[in-house]
Amino acid sequence: QVQLVESGGGLVQGGGSLRLSCTASGSIFSANAMGWYRQAPGKQRELVALIISSGSTNYADSVKGRFTISRDGAKNTVWLQMNSLKPEDTAVYYCNAGFHGRYYWGQGTQVTVSS
Repeated sequence: QVQLVESGGGLVQGGGSLRLSCTASGSIFSANAMGWYRQAPGKQRELVALIISSGSTNYADSVKGRFTISRDGAKNTVWLQMNSLKPEDTAVYYCNAGFHGRYYWGQGTQVTVSS
């Protein structure tokens, strides 16, 4: 059974930075894709950033130029560097990983940005 463990959330002032980390364990394969989603109170979960095995990335328009996703495929680890954080970035951030058509979620990590 694949398990995802996230870390790196917390409280930061607007304009600050945080780095989220997520490691997937339980699979002998490298994930086809890994990404970060977020869900703010009263809102639907949304894609923040995605990286596939080729290294191609995709970002939500709201985070382009501020967030950077990267991964170590051999270690099934993905990072999300978040700079110039804004109060509207406040949410629970979830890691997601895809292994041959099956997708798994982490437990979520809270990111709170104060104004």
